[in-house]
Amino acid sequence: MEGDLRTLVAESRPELVVASGDLTHRNTQAQHERAAALLRSLDAPLLVIPGNHDIPRWPPWRFTRTFEEFRRCWPELEPVYRSERLVVCGLNSVRPWKQQGGAVRSAQLEHVRRVFADAPETALRMVALHHHLLGAPWRSVKRTIAKRSTLLGSLVDAGAELIVSGHVHQSAVSERREFEVVGGPVRGTTVVTAPGLGQPRPKRRGEARGLHLYEVDERSIRVLTYAWAGNQWAQIADRRFPRGLEPLSVAS
Repeated sequence: MEGDLRTLVAESRPELVVASGDLTHRNTQAQHERAAALLRSLDAPLLVIPGNHDIPRWPPWRFTRTFEEFRRCWPELEPVYRSERLVVCGLNSVRPWKQQGGAVRSAQLEHVRRVFADAPETALRMVALHHHLLGAPWRSVKRTIAKRSTLLGSLVDAGAELIVSGHVHQSAVSERREFEVVGGPVRGTTVVTAPGLGQPRPKRRGEARGLHLYEVDERSIRVLTYAWAGNQWAQIADRRFPRGLEPLSVAS
């Protein structure tokens, strides 16, 4: 899979590769180093944030050495990527006092607003965090991030056009106006949960190794979904969502 992943990235030539956390299973140094080696072998700019599996599992180390292993490979917990076409703000949603849940503080939201305020006018504004805002419809037990609706609204108000996450090992892609009733001039925002590259668990139906590829133009965000089909990457979905305030088309 790793070799074919490098081939897919080389052929796609993305401006940025985003890893939305859970780089490891048990937060060991060896697992972090292996994940870092794979990501760096893709030969593309990287934006990497921690997941809840990337911190110690047990107290007291969970609280005293929370991000020690992660920082050996990735010094920044909330990296920012900037170019004329793309501005991505990474957020650390991992909280050591919660095994599964995550949260984002008001100071982090203010950070997003400042980053996007300085972005080029036509650049895509994207937020990456680990804990999901959009759950797969067949995985309702694992709750979304704390205060999901308030957080989503705050990110939209800050200018986010694309919000990506992970955590549940299953893919979900939607547009805010599909699952949250809004009125007036509210910006359309694409919300994505990435499936991830980890080994699917045999008793969890709906899990598969996969990733999303994004293509952006002035009017729309295209989301191409790939799944690992045993010996190669297969494109399994192609969806397009509007940027800005207007839908892609209006029925006559």
